[in-house]
Amino acid sequence: MELVEDGVVYQDDPGTSAVMSERVSGLANSIYREFERLIGKYDEDVVKELMPLVVAVLENLDSVFAENQEHEVELELLKEDNEQLITQYEREKALRKHAEERFIEFEDIQEQEKKDLQNHMGRMESHSHQPELKIKNYADQ
Repeated sequence: MELVEDGVVYQDDPGTSAVMSERVSGLANSIYREFERLIGKYDEDVVKELMPLVVAVLENLDSVFAENQEHEVELELLKEDNEQLITQYEREKALRKHAEERFIEFEDIQEQEKKDLQNHMGRMESHSHQPELKIKNYADQ
């Protein structure tokens, strides 16, 4: 484990290194200081077995923090998408309601026109029967 200015550098595989997040770096510095104190007070053998475990835990913690940040970004994107979808849904719902209202109005107008045409047809039929009745009356006379 090697300290750098903006964080702690650690190595997963030989030849590759990554910089830890600020929070994990702070924890690593605190743990490193405590290990230095223990080594100074007792001996290096006290922390010899513990050091690799702590480094592994810190590396895992850092990867979990990184994953968490990715999830938070993804969550924000999904929230924005959700808001857009809700807005679009509300707009589509309003348009559908308007279209249904217009359709009902159209049906009412069609129904009224149908009734008017039927009444007109009835009057026309009665008008057409009148000359036939007159002809029949004239023929009977």
